[in-house]
Amino acid sequence: MSLPKSYLTSTKRLPEILEAIQSAQAPDQFTVRFLEQLGFKSKGDRLIIGVLKDLGFLEENGTPKKRYYEFLDQSHSGTVLAQGVREAWSDLFAVNINAHQLAKADFIGKLKTLSEGKLSDRVLDSHYMTFSALVKNADFTSHTPAPSKPKDEHKDAPHPPPAEPRKTVEIPSEVGSKIGGLVYNIQIVLPESRDPAVYDALFRSLKEHIL
Repeated sequence: MSLPKSYLTSTKRLPEILEAIQSAQAPDQFTVRFLEQLGFKSKGDRLIIGVLKDLGFLEENGTPKKRYYEFLDQSHSGTVLAQGVREAWSDLFAVNINAHQLAKADFIGKLKTLSEGKLSDRVLDSHYMTFSALVKNADFTSHTPAPSKPKDEHKDAPHPPPAEPRKTVEIPSEVGSKIGGLVYNIQIVLPESRDPAVYDALFRSLKEHIL
């Protein structure tokens, strides 16, 4: 089951914490002490550290990961956060690619199924509260998976080489076949061949039987 292990018991200060993270220099390790230096000293605030790990912002020892540094760029921080939410709740998004738009009842119902009923109602409520608060601060409009295009079986099929033009020889009336005083012009469509012997044999036959 790929669902986050951590959740918040209160999301009231979540926007402030995220803003403070962006305003401060990234630490060597994101610890409780660093969080307190940012001005968040309550036990409830400390739960954000586990959430940041689930979002792929921090290593297990608190070392900032690449996503943490990407989040510091406010020009696309909402998109970065959305990526973290999609990964943290990847099982949920596998069931519904628009899970960030689910109503509370639908979210909890799907989480019950995914967790095989192992999560209590209190934990499910906390998961939804954390999830919905993160979604409000994320930008999913720039991180919506593009629908796969149906494969055009004929688009990439190799095209056969163009047929070589067939060669035509017209025998003029002066050397045409005369029957009963009438003159017939004869057209012969030559076979496609790169072997000169083929044409030599054909013209010898014409000379013997027609010309």
